[in-house]
Amino acid sequence: MFMIRKRGDGQIVFTLSGRIEASELAELQQQLAEETSTKDISLDLENVTLVNQGAVEFFAHCAANHVTLINCPGYIRKWIEQVKRATAFRDVKIRTKNPSIRP
Repeated sequence: MFMIRKRGDGQIVFTLSGRIEASELAELQQQLAEETSTKDISLDLENVTLVNQGAVEFFAHCAANHVTLINCPGYIRKWIEQVKRATAFRDVKIRTKNPSIRP
């Protein structure tokens, strides 16, 4: 499940929550594709409770395409790092807007 917030400064934040599986990401992918003209897109993962491999690969792909991951739980960050080491996303850095969370 996700919610979209559009701020007056042009920032768009997709807030995700609950269990995220790759099979459920088609609508989110479509919404992200429609926002291609926006430079400042973020995925807020604070309320994400569970993900599968496909969802983690999707998050790695988003980060590789300049989407900021906000409030990314540690276990997801670690998993993304593993995906990056095993794929073409090796040089991707996870950007975060929460200074207490280190990529």
